Amino acid sequence: MIATPDRTPLPREFFDRPVLDVAPDLLGRILVRTTSDGPIALRLTEVEAYDGSDDPGSHAYRGRTARNDVMFGPPGHVYVYFTYGMWFCMNLVCGPEDKASAVLLRAGEIIEGAELARTRRLSARNDKELAKGPARLATALGVDRSLDGTDACTPEDTPLRMLTGTPVPSDQVLSGPRTGVSGDGAVHPWRFWVANDSTVSPYRAHVPRRRRS
Repeated sequence: MIATPDRTPLPREFFDRPVLDVAPDLLGRILVRTTSDGPIALRLTEVEAYDGSDDPGSHAYRGRTARNDVMFGPPGHVYVYFTYGMWFCMNLVCGPEDKASAVLLRAGEIIEGAELARTRRLSARNDKELAKGPARLATALGVDRSLDGTDACTPEDTPLRMLTGTPVPSDQVLSGPRTGVSGDGAVHPWRFWVANDSTVSPYRAHVPRRRRS
């Protein structure tokens, strides 16, 4: 018998820890996205940790900017960025203020609201692909930069909330290199995912772009 996930909001203290403690502990937790069209609930199955000024792969490696400002704020808030001129991706800020560490939400299983997610992800071949990858996850949930800075751990109904869910046992959590990270940051095994879960995205190493002549 499968236990019913705990729908208690995650406290801010959960996020006020080192990013490498928070990241694997997010697996199995539930993210709820609420809109006028209805709610969608997603169980996290894959994440990546980014450690601010100590991490060459982090958006905050070279300091504070208008784009990454939320990363320096209180833990438990949502950092949304736009990439490749096409896609949004979302992160959860963790650690103490000014540390600028965050966890990228890479993939998850839609457990409620799949009908609504399908209307946003028309190219998905099946429900396992609805949130299989960070851009797909944000698209399925209807996440954009307007949600940058949202507090995800308040008890009130907000556009994005993190709930306790059912944590994944440590022996079912795998780790490896982050996807698409180059340079010194490529060696960090800071991508975490649920073993044998079909919603986890495939690993892709960084491929340098060829310069046009």
